[in-house]
Amino acid sequence: MPLPTLPFDRLHPLAPPPAYADLRDRAPIAAVTAEDGQPAWLVTSYDAASTVLGDPRFGVSRPGDPRSEDATLLTDGEPHARLRRLVGKTFTRRRIAALRPRVEAHAAALADRLAHGDQPADLVADFAAPLSITVISELLGVDIAERDRFRRLADAAGAADFLSAEGDREAAQQAWREFGEYVGGLVAAKREEQADDLLSALITAHERDDDQLTDGELTTLALTILASGYLTATNSVSVGALVLIDEGRLAAFPIEPAAIDAVVEEVVRLQIALIGEVFPRWAHEAVELGGVTIRAGDRVLVRLGAANRDPARFDQPDSFRPGRSAGHLAFGRGPHHCLGAALARLEIGAALHALAQRLPTLALRGSIDDVSWSRSHADAGPTAVHVIW
Repeated sequence: MPLPTLPFDRLHPLAPPPAYADLRDRAPIAAVTAEDGQPAWLVTSYDAASTVLGDPRFGVSRPGDPRSEDATLLTDGEPHARLRRLVGKTFTRRRIAALRPRVEAHAAALADRLAHGDQPADLVADFAAPLSITVISELLGVDIAERDRFRRLADAAGAADFLSAEGDREAAQQAWREFGEYVGGLVAAKREEQADDLLSALITAHERDDDQLTDGELTTLALTILASGYLTATNSVSVGALVLIDEGRLAAFPIEPAAIDAVVEEVVRLQIALIGEVFPRWAHEAVELGGVTIRAGDRVLVRLGAANRDPARFDQPDSFRPGRSAGHLAFGRGPHHCLGAALARLEIGAALHALAQRLPTLALRGSIDDVSWSRSHADAGPTAVHVIW
């Protein structure tokens, strides 16, 4: 029989493909044909996904690929651990917590501007994107004066298609190269004038006197943080609002911190399959998993959207139920757990709270099926969300 071929069809824009549930029931570790036409293993159960993400026998780098002299967050083993230790010295919960008043103020100001502007408005262009750009630029301490240019370069890089057989790899590489050059310029400027911000802290971070981040590592890190802080954050806020609007829950968004946290966790659990999935893993040695033999060199695709809706882990997994037990995998698990999880939670909560307070009657202009989406190897999200109130 032919192997199932990705991507699977969705019946609803805010729900994962039904094929995930089918595979999770009968073959939670299944051989499939990936978007690029190559074979892979698809993991859909919570337990198997947790194992793959946490087991050091699975890595984000392909076995045998040449290693760069500069470590990145997409390496494995000690080079990756060293990088995370250096970043962990600077990208702290305390630094994120200090941003809270500014993030909440920016979200409130943008929601006010939206409320007093023309209808319909675009929730992406008029709210989520400017909020994300402002927050990440303040965190890093860079003045993104040319915000239109920044957004154009970041959007082009985010839309780059490295996965599908029809993707233009040369154009994708060019998009990321241009974005990288832009970010390299921001890093060079910060080297000249440091301050009390994350990028300055990364420039001076070290474990030993002779073990600071190299120029290449620093630029790649800044590129990763800027891309995720803009692209992923914009998608998270946009889709988070879509989820609450679709559920009819925006007006009832809570004001108590603990209740806000509970709603954010549920939004995050349900949205991960919509805004992206974790990077593929590669077996660095043969692994027996769930009765399946995964050979060294095999590619493994973990589907968090399937794992986060596994009824073996979550009661009524397709229902929106704030306050359910924690444990979702939206931010990954193991050595590659998302470094920006605390910032993402803060930004989503502040954004949804501001919209609920100032625009409680926010609704889509048209149907959820009218929303157009952009999908890439790393991120996905609405290109525009036209709203009225």
